[in-house]
Amino acid sequence: MADRKIAYAADAQLTITLASLGSSSTLVAGRESTSVDNSTNKYLDYELSGKVTTGTSPTATRSIEIWVVAPINDTPTWPDVFDGTDSAETVTSRDVLFACGKLAKVITTDNTSDRTYPFHVGSVAQLFGGICPSTFVVFVVHDTAVNLNSTGSNHEISVKGIYETIA
Repeated sequence: MADRKIAYAADAQLTITLASLGSSSTLVAGRESTSVDNSTNKYLDYELSGKVTTGTSPTATRSIEIWVVAPINDTPTWPDVFDGTDSAETVTSRDVLFACGKLAKVITTDNTSDRTYPFHVGSVAQLFGGICPSTFVVFVVHDTAVNLNSTGSNHEISVKGIYETIA
């Protein structure tokens, strides 16, 4: 009898320019990553993790939000302002963001300058009811009252494909 085992692909860092990302008091203006296209690999899930670093003199008890957004169809037609590219986006409203995206992580920040906040979301599929979308982007928004740290290497968002093997 064969055994089913979980297997992991190598981490892949997403293209998303978080250096100097401005604060959004309404939490609608942020940055979108390039899309993750799962149509070839067909992974069962993705593990999402990374780090975000605040800028100089952030306001305490504010937040950094990590969202995952999938297209509406296979074309892909993206909801609202999303387009599958590394770009600045201002979503129409918080209600629209909640309608089209899945809030994956909320990181509460303090007032320490240049503090790095590592995060681990875990399962992307779990955000979508157990089925991994064929394509998705990550959207980052924050309201720390200052721009994020200006050094690109102080930010990272990675995905790791998860699949099964039969041995």
